[in-house]
Amino acid sequence: MKKINTLIMGAAGRDFHNFNMVFRDGSNAEMYDVKAFTAEQIPGIDDKKYPAELAGERYPDGIPIYSSSKLEELVKDLDIDLVVLAYSDLSYEYVMTQSARANAAGADFMLIGPKQTMLKSSKPVISICAVRTGCGKSQTTRRVSEILKARGKKVAAVRHPMPYGDLVKMRVQRFATFDDMIEQNCTIEEMEEYEHHIRSGNIVFAGVDYKDILEAAEKEADIILWDGGNNDFPFFRSDLEIVITDPHRVGHELRYYPGQVNLIRGDVIIINKADSAPPGSIEQLKENIRKWNSKAQIIVADSEITVEDPEKIKGKKVLVVEDGPTVTHGEVTTGAGTIAAQRLGCEIIKNPEQFAVGSIIDTFETYPHLKGSGILPAMGYGKDQMKDLEETIKRSGAEAVVIGTPIDLTKIVKFDIPATRVTYSLKEKEGGNLDEIIEQFLAKHS
Repeated sequence: MKKINTLIMGAAGRDFHNFNMVFRDGSNAEMYDVKAFTAEQIPGIDDKKYPAELAGERYPDGIPIYSSSKLEELVKDLDIDLVVLAYSDLSYEYVMTQSARANAAGADFMLIGPKQTMLKSSKPVISICAVRTGCGKSQTTRRVSEILKARGKKVAAVRHPMPYGDLVKMRVQRFATFDDMIEQNCTIEEMEEYEHHIRSGNIVFAGVDYKDILEAAEKEADIILWDGGNNDFPFFRSDLEIVITDPHRVGHELRYYPGQVNLIRGDVIIINKADSAPPGSIEQLKENIRKWNSKAQIIVADSEITVEDPEKIKGKKVLVVEDGPTVTHGEVTTGAGTIAAQRLGCEIIKNPEQFAVGSIIDTFETYPHLKGSGILPAMGYGKDQMKDLEETIKRSGAEAVVIGTPIDLTKIVKFDIPATRVTYSLKEKEGGNLDEIIEQFLAKHS
């Protein structure tokens, strides 16, 4: 019987996990022959390979990774029968456009769901996911972690993959200190997601092969905390699914894949950023949630913003640096740094694209909604991009920098002008609180 020649469209994360679960280790893996991956969103990931050490004995030469722009050409040249889309935070229009491209080239098109891709843990699992990038997963994860630790539980946070370096070395990663991140050459994007856990005393696991990662985490923890990426659904079967929504982007929870999967599955759905929400947005969001998930508990919460040293920026001409993924493919144009600067009467530089250099220029071209927004995205997928970010800041002419990123950029980027961080924390105000929910969860899974 002819094998099904398969191509997996991805962005160095969900694509690798789906391959491992379905096409390498799955019960029907022998039916498929994965000819290639394509890459999107992550600079420099294409023209690499998914290595033989991870791909398994059926792929002794590894599996090549190409640019997603070559999809039609690859379908023809590799005689592809099936195209599998496996990455996240995509508009439904974009998803179906990829389907149209695959179908027009002659191939079938597939999305793979939770049943085939979720691993079962021997420990209780709490997952924290969202309907879009930038809803507030990190602050919610911190809140849940604090509650668990206050009850004497040892927490292992397992982070959605961001494997942009040597994939073999990154098969299973463990981070317990800031130095661990430096030694393992983490990008800004990785550090942003790991640092807050490390500051809280949690061990963070990430990497490429989540079966091995889960086994490592289970050895060190009472509770597994799945820290989701973008708007993807969990890699682990969760005993409690917490999903975050954003009143600044009402309607996105119904128009982006796979965020709506999370909306429908969630046990607890949090409407975050209530303190800065546009009028009427919270009620509209509640209505959308209830339409698709009438059983979920809905919690309304503030995202409380704190400026570490407000005197450094108060009334000054400032450059606002926000979390890269949140403001690029997450399409957020009002981040925590912007809100803090406005409240302190700062003059925000509105066109940071005018003094951008190198890869930062490319970022503004790729995400034109950022032009004129007054936001400089903290891009840092590698050392060269970090240098471009540093040089862009130097050229800004700002009197001070407002840092709205989860990571403390002052540890990895040199600032020649005053800079202060903006942090944010989740504060429940309506519909219940996470203390009670976690208490019930622990009682059930003690």
